Amino acid sequence: MNEFAKKQQTLKITNLSKDFGAIQVLRDITFSFSAGSTVAITGPSGSGKSTLLHIIGTLENPTDGQLEIGGKDPFSLTEPELARYRNSVIGFVFQDHHLLPQYSVIENVLIPTLAFMRKSVRQERARVLLERVGLSDRISHRPAELSGGERQRVAIARALINQPSILLCDEPTGNLDTTTAEKIVNLLFEMHKTEQNILIVVTHNLDLVSRFDYHLRLTDGVCNFAISDAN
Repeated sequence: MNEFAKKQQTLKITNLSKDFGAIQVLRDITFSFSAGSTVAITGPSGSGKSTLLHIIGTLENPTDGQLEIGGKDPFSLTEPELARYRNSVIGFVFQDHHLLPQYSVIENVLIPTLAFMRKSVRQERARVLLERVGLSDRISHRPAELSGGERQRVAIARALINQPSILLCDEPTGNLDTTTAEKIVNLLFEMHKTEQNILIVVTHNLDLVSRFDYHLRLTDGVCNFAISDAN
């Protein structure tokens, strides 16, 4: 377990707002989640879903309000400290896998570990993750040799390599066909059950919402919070 993530148990947002100039994207957002929670974020295009995800991931600063992870405000850190913190505590899966085409599967998975983790530890962790996502026989392949679903599985393994407390997924099945998308969602839940992180997924697929513990619906920057039947 990495030095930051082992201490991170909760995610708390209090009275959070985000403005871009005169445009208010998020308004007075408040919620909190504990380790092991699953959260779906939905809403129309332009409602602030990705902005909220970027703030949770410490890629964007809020205009007002506070973000706390394990009782700590990550935005109080210096830029170098925040970069290391983000690398250790947050995992990202995007709609596009963002794999580097010149590197093999295992090299892509290892990229987030290069700065801070011992080589022996990171190699073992990468191989375990690739086996768990069903790609142990593809570790030497390049992204161009993989299907869309396989590339996204590599992206999931890469996001989990540093054992993050929070896994953020922005439309992770948006570029996949229905059958492959279902497999990826199932994999996310399987990995979450093992890792016991906080899983937060932005999605337009309302059929998925019932599988999550919590549902945040954003409309015009305002958050409606619901506890799912799954909780």
